[in-house]
Amino acid sequence: MAFRSWKRLFLVGRQNTFAKAWRSRRGGPSLRWKRCCHWSAGKSLDPEVKAFLEENTEVTSSGHLTPEIRLRLLTPRCRFWREKPDLWPYGDPFWAIYWPGGQALSRYILDNPHVVKGRSVLDLGSGCGATAIAAVMSGASQVLANDIDPIAGMAMILNCELNHLNPFPITIKNIINSEAGNWDLIVLGDMFYDEQLADGLHHWLRKCIRIQQTEVLIGDPGRHQFLSHSIHSQLHKVIEYSLPEYTRQENNGLTSSIVWSYQPSNSLENC
Repeated sequence: MAFRSWKRLFLVGRQNTFAKAWRSRRGGPSLRWKRCCHWSAGKSLDPEVKAFLEENTEVTSSGHLTPEIRLRLLTPRCRFWREKPDLWPYGDPFWAIYWPGGQALSRYILDNPHVVKGRSVLDLGSGCGATAIAAVMSGASQVLANDIDPIAGMAMILNCELNHLNPFPITIKNIINSEAGNWDLIVLGDMFYDEQLADGLHHWLRKCIRIQQTEVLIGDPGRHQFLSHSIHSQLHKVIEYSLPEYTRQENNGLTSSIVWSYQPSNSLENC
């Protein structure tokens, strides 16, 4: 089974499993910046896992909206593009795909560094870490990347090294529905693929805005699950990007991706 078929499984059935993992891994009692359980920049990578990732991904900066950022991704030249999905030993590698929503967020931050300059940024569901990398490149004072997959954390460290950056702190846990952290900005892309997960995000992001006055930017190419959710009525389009041909082909013909600002109305803030 080719990886193209594997990717279709991501977009349909397997994301349901991933969504259940987000829902089941509850966050801890506190998410304050200095008290969060971080994967520190000095943490060494497991040599076996590191060698596997380096052997089975390709370093690329082409075919995406951010040629400034080099990433380790699964591409047609990788072995697992053709192998059966079950042969990948570390769980579904969602992090190895540069999803369109994340591309749009990263492009926007690189083009508009004032959005993050001197600010604390949480990259929720960071995946390959591209948006967190863009925030560091653009002068964010503090960046925390969050994902529930420890292999994603390892991949982010490798991607930081590719871009000559010191690795930023990474937390490997589900922080949705936990205490609202004191972030200036939360960014998240391509996470509205499951209704229950989307509901949890909607509630938690609203709480962060109400309690901490956090700004929230969401990247999404306009998938049905996102456009049909009630959060969509609380979004304001910031910018829309035309996707490169390679990204279009790998995302079922999606032609553009949008950055949205989440601005819930006052009537919803106390929900």
